[in-house]
Amino acid sequence: MKILAVIPARGGSKGIPRKNIRMMNGKPLISYAIRNAQSCTAVTDIAVTTDDREIMAVAKLYGTQALSRGAELAADDITLDPVIYDAVLQMEQLRGYRYDAVVTLQPTSPLLTSDTLNKAATAFISEGADTLISVVNHAHLSWRKDGQRFVPNYQERRNRQQLPADYMETGAFFITKREFITKDSRLGPHISVYEIPGREAVDIDTADDWIICEHACRQKKIVFRADGYQELGMGHIYRCLTLALRMTGQEIIFVTNKNHKEGYEKLKNSCLPVYGIEKETDFYAFLKEYQADIAIIDCLNTSKEHVQKLKQLAGRVITMEDLGEGAVYADAVINALYHTKTPRPNEYVGAGYVCIRDEFFMRKPKEFSSRVRNVLVMFGGTDPSNLTKKIYGIAGKLQEQEPEMELHFLLGCGYPADENKIVTDTGHRLFVHKDVRNVSQYMQHADLAFTSQGRTVFELAVMGVPAIVMAQNEREQLHTFAQMENGFLNLGLGTQVSPDTLLSTFCWLVKTPQIRREMRELMLKNKLDKSMDRVLDIILKEN
Repeated sequence: MKILAVIPARGGSKGIPRKNIRMMNGKPLISYAIRNAQSCTAVTDIAVTTDDREIMAVAKLYGTQALSRGAELAADDITLDPVIYDAVLQMEQLRGYRYDAVVTLQPTSPLLTSDTLNKAATAFISEGADTLISVVNHAHLSWRKDGQRFVPNYQERRNRQQLPADYMETGAFFITKREFITKDSRLGPHISVYEIPGREAVDIDTADDWIICEHACRQKKIVFRADGYQELGMGHIYRCLTLALRMTGQEIIFVTNKNHKEGYEKLKNSCLPVYGIEKETDFYAFLKEYQADIAIIDCLNTSKEHVQKLKQLAGRVITMEDLGEGAVYADAVINALYHTKTPRPNEYVGAGYVCIRDEFFMRKPKEFSSRVRNVLVMFGGTDPSNLTKKIYGIAGKLQEQEPEMELHFLLGCGYPADENKIVTDTGHRLFVHKDVRNVSQYMQHADLAFTSQGRTVFELAVMGVPAIVMAQNEREQLHTFAQMENGFLNLGLGTQVSPDTLLSTFCWLVKTPQIRREMRELMLKNKLDKSMDRVLDIILKEN
C-alpha cells in the first residue's frame, strides 16, 4: 500500500506571523510534522505544500519534497480539501504512480508523537475505514442557546467519566483512501475516529497555544530510583516523592524493587506511575526502553560501574546522599545531610539543598511555651532500631515531669506497631498516629520532640520544635545538621542510649525553658524555604 503524507503550510499566518517556521523549542514548527511523517513506517512519500519560498527551503532542509501551490489555493477562505487534492495530483505526476491513501498532517500539532501516528496508520489499514480522523474526547456537561433560553446538551447530570463520549476533531491527522480525495472533500462513506491523548491534541492557533506547546516540548522524562524497607527506612522514598510532587509538567515515573513491600506500597499509593523491578539489570533494561532525560538515583553508595552504565542509558544522572565511588561520575550529587568541607565540583552539600515538603512552610511555628505539655515521638517510616519502643517504655516516667503532658507517637507505614504493642492509651495520655499525612500539623502543637537523625530534623527546624536526637545507625551519625549549633540535643547512636540517659536529658530540658528557647531560636535561623528551588534548578538545568 502506497501512502502519501501531505503537510499544508501557508506563509501568511495572521494570528502568529511566520508561525510554521518559527522556532519551537529550538526547531522550526513544521519540522515536528515532517519528523512524524518520516517516522511513520506506513508512509511511502512526504510532501509539504506551500505558497512560501522560505517554507519550501525549510522543507527541503529536512529532506522533504516541497510543492508550490498557486495564490488561489493560499487565500484565507480556502479550505484544505482543494489544497490536499492539488498536492496529491502533483505528487502522483512526479512519482508516476497512484496512491492508495493520503494522510494530512497539520504542522500546528507539534505534540503529536510518531508512536500515536504509527498506531493510527495501522488501525486505518486493519479496520478498513474509508476515512480516519484524529479526535479527543471532550465529554463535559454543556449547554446551548435555544431562542431566548439555555438548554442542556445532556439528558442526565453525571460525573465527567460517566458521560457519553463527545469526540472533537484535533486536526493532528486525517487519513483517507485515495478515491475519496477530491477538490471538495476528503471524507469517505465509512468514517472512523482515532482518539489521541489530550496532551497531543493541542492545535496552535493563538499565542497562548504556542506557550503551552513550547512548555510541553521542554518537558523532561524523569526516572526516580529508590527503595524503602524495614532495615533501610523510608527516607529515600519520601524524599523522591517530595521532589516529584514539585515537578509539575514533567513526565515522572518511579522505579523500585517490588520485593521491598513498604516502599513499593507507599509509591503505589501515591497515584504516581511506578515500575517494579527485582534486580538492577531490570532497571538497566527499563532505562534503555524508556530513554529518560534524567535519572535520579536515591540509593546508598553507588559504584563507579553502576553510574557509568546509567550515563549510557539516560541524559543526566543525579545521585542523592551518595558516598560511593559512583558519585564522582554523576552529573550532580545532592548531599544535604553529609556536609563535606571540600565538595567536588559536581557536589552540592549542606542544608541549603534539603528537600522539605511544602506543608512545613504553609504553617507557622507555634509560640514558645515555657511548659512542655505536648511531646512528639517520631523515628521515621520503619524505625529499624525500634527507638519508638524505647520511648514508649519510659513514657510514664517522662510524664511525671509535667502534669497533663501528652505524648504523640507518629508511626510510619513500615513500623510494626502491633508486634511492639504500641497502642493508644487515652487514660495515660499516650496517642498513636499511623502513617500520618500532615506531619506539620502535629509539629505545630509540639513543645519538644524525640526523633532520629534523618531528614525529619530539617522539618523540626522549620517548625521550631526543640528535639532530642538519636541516630538509627552509624551511617546516620554522619549527618551533620542535627547538632546544638542548629538547635538539637544529639545523644549519638540510639541503640547505645540508656533509658536513664533519655529520662535525665528530657527532665533537664523540661526544667530549663531558657535552653529550649535558645534551641528554638537556633532552629529558626536556618532559612530553608528556598532549598527545594535550588535542588530543582540543579536537576532540571539544561546540559
